[in-house]
Amino acid sequence: MKSFQIPEFYKSPLLARVKALRSAADPKKKDFSPSLLDFGTVKFYLARHFGFCYGVQNAIELSFRALKENPGKRIYLLSQMIHNQEVNANLVEQGVKFLMDTEGKIITPFSEITPNDVVIIPAFGTTLDIKKQIEERGIRVEAYDTTCPFVHRVWNKAESLGSENFTVIIHGRPLHEETRATFSHSVAKSPSLIVKDMKETRLLGEIISGRVPEKEFYTLFSGRYSKGFDPRTELQRIGVINQTTMLAAETQAIADYLKKVMIEKYGAANIKEHMADTRDTLCYATNENQDATQELLKLNADMAIVVGGYNSSNTSHIVELCEKKFRTYFISSANEIESPALINHFDINSEMRVSTKGFIAAGKPLSIVLTSGASCPDAMVEEVLMKILAFMPGHKPVEDVLKDLI
Repeated sequence: MKSFQIPEFYKSPLLARVKALRSAADPKKKDFSPSLLDFGTVKFYLARHFGFCYGVQNAIELSFRALKENPGKRIYLLSQMIHNQEVNANLVEQGVKFLMDTEGKIITPFSEITPNDVVIIPAFGTTLDIKKQIEERGIRVEAYDTTCPFVHRVWNKAESLGSENFTVIIHGRPLHEETRATFSHSVAKSPSLIVKDMKETRLLGEIISGRVPEKEFYTLFSGRYSKGFDPRTELQRIGVINQTTMLAAETQAIADYLKKVMIEKYGAANIKEHMADTRDTLCYATNENQDATQELLKLNADMAIVVGGYNSSNTSHIVELCEKKFRTYFISSANEIESPALINHFDINSEMRVSTKGFIAAGKPLSIVLTSGASCPDAMVEEVLMKILAFMPGHKPVEDVLKDLI
């Protein structure tokens, strides 16, 4: 796999050694069991896969290259380059400005852009309309387009489905930048619709089967279907793709459910005429991280700590999985751990930042599951690990722990 040039301050000497040891022992990545770092007073179970993925490393390399190659020029990020507050803050500190926020609200009017400026397209990609607006300002969008290759793969799948006259069903978060971008590319080639979860998919199934009047479609899916969408005709031939960071199990369940609905309506012998045989369009890193998290669920541990941006989709899904088994704390950085008596963390259900007192019991050995999202620097994970170690006096030295790991 390609090697990327990313700033040293995002790297973790400790975790780099752990990952190197695991890669040497398992080069084909078939072993998803966690790595155990046993410090005596505290045990950390590190997920087999976590941290920067291919697309994020590519986006970071291109963004910092843009800064280096364009001294004196105004440089804009279309929106957050990735969903990590530290990475975006680092770029802003070096003078990069935002054109939009993550929901598409304009921060810097496009009318202020000149051909001499630089615009960085984020890893999520962007809509065809926004790309056109930027190009009309004289900007070469392709120069610093950091759109993840796996997002491009989803767009290509949507185009392929459209060429075969299938309607594209997109499993994703409707307001997420990637889903908005994918919808834009999809509607250019075929009728398209966004469903955010299984609950909505079941409603769609009821419409396809005729148990819910087709006119209800426009209310249930308002703002999430292509112009001129007619459920009477557009839902006869369908194919499922997804936002690359969704839960793999949920996407598969959605595809399986819709296939069942189409079989009930048209018969098993005719299913290929009505349901495209699409493979899951999640990226490799999402699959690996989720599989590694599933292995963590086989453990007995006191808690799980997941590090990442609070608006990160892939990180939120890792939190969802961890919460099935562990008392889970979703934190953006080590700064959220104020002391053994207080941790601030994000509740994905209420979508609010909350505080928990006494999350570390005094004098008791701990076992902690530790992982992060695909947009989180390893350096931030190491900071969390070292901060907790500081609360646990008498722990074994790091070098001794690494020897045990070998």
